[in-house]
Amino acid sequence: MRLIHGGKTILLGRLLIVISFLSIVAVGVGAQTPASPQRPSDEKKPEAKVEQSDETTDEKEIREKLKRLEQTVNELKGQLDSLQAAKDNPKPAITDAVYSTSTTNASLPAQSAPKPDPGANDTAGKAAKAPDTTFEVYGFAMLDAGYQFRQNHPNWFDTVRPTQLPSFRDQFAPDGKTYWGVRQSRLGVKSSTATKYGDLKTIFEFELFGTGVDAGQTTFRLRHAYGELGQFGAGQYWTAFSDVDAFPNTFEYWGPNGLVWFRNVQFRWMPLKGKNSVTIAVERPGASADQGVYADRIELDGVRPKLNFPDLTGNARFERGWGHVQVSGILRSIGWEDINTEDQFDFSGHALGMGVSLSSNLKLGTNDVIRLQGTYGKGIQNYMNDAPVDVGIKITDNPNEPIEGVAIPMFAMSAFIDHKWNKKFASAFGYSMLNMENTSGQAADAFRRGQYGIGNLVWYPHEKVTVVGELQWGRRDNFRDGFSSEDVRIQFGFKYNFSKVFEL
Repeated sequence: MRLIHGGKTILLGRLLIVISFLSIVAVGVGAQTPASPQRPSDEKKPEAKVEQSDETTDEKEIREKLKRLEQTVNELKGQLDSLQAAKDNPKPAITDAVYSTSTTNASLPAQSAPKPDPGANDTAGKAAKAPDTTFEVYGFAMLDAGYQFRQNHPNWFDTVRPTQLPSFRDQFAPDGKTYWGVRQSRLGVKSSTATKYGDLKTIFEFELFGTGVDAGQTTFRLRHAYGELGQFGAGQYWTAFSDVDAFPNTFEYWGPNGLVWFRNVQFRWMPLKGKNSVTIAVERPGASADQGVYADRIELDGVRPKLNFPDLTGNARFERGWGHVQVSGILRSIGWEDINTEDQFDFSGHALGMGVSLSSNLKLGTNDVIRLQGTYGKGIQNYMNDAPVDVGIKITDNPNEPIEGVAIPMFAMSAFIDHKWNKKFASAFGYSMLNMENTSGQAADAFRRGQYGIGNLVWYPHEKVTVVGELQWGRRDNFRDGFSSEDVRIQFGFKYNFSKVFEL
C-alpha cells in the first residue's frame, strides 16, 4: 500500500512539472507573437506578409515540442492508471508479505513494487501491519436458580456431586429447597504476542465459586494463571491428563463426575502441535487418604503425607474432520511417613498411582457431537471431577504391620451427545459414572459408586445471551452397608457473555 501511494506521488509530481513547463511555453509563445492591431480586412501591407512567414516557422517548432510533451503526459497518465488498478486489486504476494507473521517487521520484496519515496506518507503502510500483540478481556455474568427435591451437603447447594450426597438417612435434612447464586460468573484476560521463538500466550482467569476453606461462598477463585512460549508452558492450567473437549454443553457447575477434570500447577512440553499433537508435563503432586475403620486410632495420628516427586502426565491427540481421539496417561508416587516414634508400629509407606484415559469427539453431521471418555487406574482420584480419596487402608495378617496403605483402583466413564435443533435452540443429554474398588479397611459407609445424568434445552436469543432449563440427577452408593441416596433438581440458567479484543 505504501509503495503504491509513493509511486502515485512521484507521477503526480512529474505531471505537475510537465504542466508547469507547458504553461511557461504557452506564455513564451504569446510573448513571441504580438497581437496585431485592429484593422479593416482589406488593409494589407507587404511587410506584414514577410513577418507572418517568419512567425509561422517558429510556431511550428513550438507546436512540435508541445506534441512531444503531450505524448509524455499521456504515458505518465497510463502509468498512473496502472498503479491505481494495482491498488484496487492488490496481488496476493504483496498481501502475504505485508501480513507475514514470521517477523514483527515484515516488508515487501524489492521486486514486488517500486521503491517508495522516502518522503511519502507512510500511514497506509503502518495500518497494513499485523498487530504485534492482541489482548482480550472476556467473561460472563451468570445466574443459577433452581429447586432441589432431595438433599446434599449445604456447602455444595448449587451442584450435583455424588460424593456430597448423604451417606446415611437424613444426614442433610430436610428435603427440598430453592437455591440462587451467581458463583459461576467469570472474568479473564488473554494475550498473544508473536516472537521469533513462537507465539507468547498468557491467560489469567477467575470465577466466584469458592472451594476448600471457602466452600459454599461467593468469592474470587483463581482458575488459570498460565503462560506459553512456543513448545513450553508453565503455570496453573488444565492437567495434561485431561481432555477439555469431553465436557458436554451442560450448565450444572460441577459437571459429569466420571471425567478427568483438574487444573493443576505444572510445567509442560509440547514437542508436536497441530492436527496431531503431543504434550508431556510434570505437575504438582497431591493426594488424600481414607483411614477407614482405624481413623480414630491414636497410632495413626502421626502419619503425614510425603510427596517427593512431581506427577508425570501426558497425552497424544489426533484430530480429523470427523472429530478427534486422545490417549492420556499419568504416573505418580504417593508417599506418607509415620512421625510417631512412641509406639511399636511404623506405618510409613508408599504407593504407585497410575492411569490411562481414552477420549473422543465424534461429529455426526453438522448438528450432533458425541463426547466420550473412559478412564481406569489406581490412586488417581485426585484428578477426577468428583471422587473421594486416592489411598485406602488394607487389613493384613502381619501383627507387626496390621494395616497398610494402598492406591484404590477405580473406573470412570462419561457419554454425552450435544444436539443443535436450529440456530436458536440446542440440547445436551448424557450419563456419567465413577466406581471405586474399595479396600478392606474402609468403613461400611465409604463412597463406592457415583452416578450423574442430565438433559437440557438451551435457547440463544442473542449471540451473547444464553437461557437454559436443565433436569439434573445424581446418585451415591455406599461400600457395604447397602445405603444409597439420590438428588433430583430442576435448574434455570441465564448467562450474559462479554469480550473485547485490543490490538497493540
